[in-house]
Amino acid sequence: MAAHSRIEAITARIVERSKPHREAYLDRLRRAASKGPHRATLSCGNLAHGFAVCSPSEKAALAGDVVPNLGIITAYNDMLSAHQPYETFPSIIREAARDAGGIAQVAGGVPAMCDGVTQGQPGMELSLFSRDAIAMAAGIGLSHNMFDAAVYLGICDKIVPGLVIAALSFGHLPAVFIPAGPMTSGLPNDEKSRIRQLYAEGKVGRAELLEAESKSYHGPGTCTFYGTANSNQMLMEIMGFHLPGASFVNPGTKLREALTREAAKRALAITALGNEFTPAGEMIDERSIVNGVVGLHATGGSTNHTLHLVAMARAAGILLTWQDISELSDVVPLLARVYPNGLADVNHFHAAGGMGFLIKQLLKQGYLHDDVRTVFGQGLEAYTVEAKLAADGQIVREPVPEESGDPKVLTTVETPFQSNGGLKMLTGNIGRGVIKISAVKPERHVVEAPAIVFHDQQELQEAFKRGDLNRDFVAVVRFQGPKANGMPELHRLTPPLGVLQDRGFKVALVTDGRMSGASGKVPAAIHLTPEASDGGPIAKIKDDDMIRLDAVNGTLEVLVDEAELAARAPAVADLSENEFGMGRELFAAFRRNVGHADQGASVFA
Repeated sequence: MAAHSRIEAITARIVERSKPHREAYLDRLRRAASKGPHRATLSCGNLAHGFAVCSPSEKAALAGDVVPNLGIITAYNDMLSAHQPYETFPSIIREAARDAGGIAQVAGGVPAMCDGVTQGQPGMELSLFSRDAIAMAAGIGLSHNMFDAAVYLGICDKIVPGLVIAALSFGHLPAVFIPAGPMTSGLPNDEKSRIRQLYAEGKVGRAELLEAESKSYHGPGTCTFYGTANSNQMLMEIMGFHLPGASFVNPGTKLREALTREAAKRALAITALGNEFTPAGEMIDERSIVNGVVGLHATGGSTNHTLHLVAMARAAGILLTWQDISELSDVVPLLARVYPNGLADVNHFHAAGGMGFLIKQLLKQGYLHDDVRTVFGQGLEAYTVEAKLAADGQIVREPVPEESGDPKVLTTVETPFQSNGGLKMLTGNIGRGVIKISAVKPERHVVEAPAIVFHDQQELQEAFKRGDLNRDFVAVVRFQGPKANGMPELHRLTPPLGVLQDRGFKVALVTDGRMSGASGKVPAAIHLTPEASDGGPIAKIKDDDMIRLDAVNGTLEVLVDEAELAARAPAVADLSENEFGMGRELFAAFRRNVGHADQGASVFA
């Protein structure tokens, strides 16, 4: 079916805006691809170093230009539950490559930090910058020029966006992303949230909190709530980087291993040495990016992707804006209810029909571009399936049913949970930001209340504990942008603000920082730009200024006379404590050179 007329119009606008950048990008890509298999350009000494540890037969194969070599970029470490399963993947991929007549080598490892471990800690100030560091680390691995295609092993928050930026920077190479899958369901996410709020109120102790958290995060695999990590997996499938049905299969299963083997073989099949050459930079175009945004809205995905999708698109010469994202949100219906937008987790989403059902529904009324290239070699119609394991161990793909397995979790396009995606841009006299309202009750979409200004999330928590916040207010938490301190997630603000909201107060958050990909029921205007460290208007707000956050009309205003606001000097903050410790000193150059939030908060552009 042809794309929805509004989807078509927004896509056309992105194409036109991006044209000079995209054309220059494609020209560079095609010139790189025209040189053929790149091992031919290596000297004998170069090549000898590149295959020194290979077997004699592999050396003989790599000495020529007819056997494809697959580079593995891995984000494995065994501290992250989501990445621990990747320990065995290189062996599986190497074996699958040999079976397919190719060779695979680990080209490099990239860092993989866990936002769950660093929430509220100094290390969180490295989190956003880790995305660009990951892209650079992957680039170093691929710079050896030994590879005909690459597979990327990554799951979590900044890791997949960093790997995508690398894959598109090496866009002359085919790229396949291989997921590891979510952990099995543990303590329900709403119960975990309830215990967190009780702890914030002092009604349960640390032992009870730790028990609840441990029952929720309990084994190998991605955390099961629908935050940034699982939004990443949705994006990789709907944008065509995953094989159909691969995203949400649990680790340690036979189907998971079979999908990994299939992905390795498919990566070898789409190199320039075969008949299905699919370079990543050609495959991903403006339609693919729009499909990713549509998927984000239809599932109520992570607010972090208002940064990451912009940065990823720019790596392919595509200029995506917050306005594009916001306008697409107005069009795309919400079809999934997964925590924090509902009670279900991603395993329930997968069991209800998962990505195959979602894509089928979105294609029915033209919300997705079907005529895109994917690593599977066909349009998105080929992704309206469920992957299963046949008796002989091979993967079979069956069409998804016409009806959802659980309409409370995954619904049809005719009966959406709401008519829009709930992710909007806010503009006004204190800058531009974004808000996610898919989990916010409609009566809280507009909040007008006096400001209480904080320069640190700890200040707010202490004020809450003292009982100073038992009233209507808008928390203005500033000097949390990328230039100030790396733009950490302010996830620890969620429980106290949630408690105050539940007590009947009108509360909201305005910040130049980030909230978790699992940001939920409290209205939060985030990613505000210009940030306070740039002298943005948020730095001029004073305690008791009236703030109006209107997610219905997309406005964010401080209700102060224009002349008075202009005359105010912006506040300054002592950020010296954020410059050292836990590696923060190593990222000073990132803080100095990072771009604005609405441009992806990247050091690359």
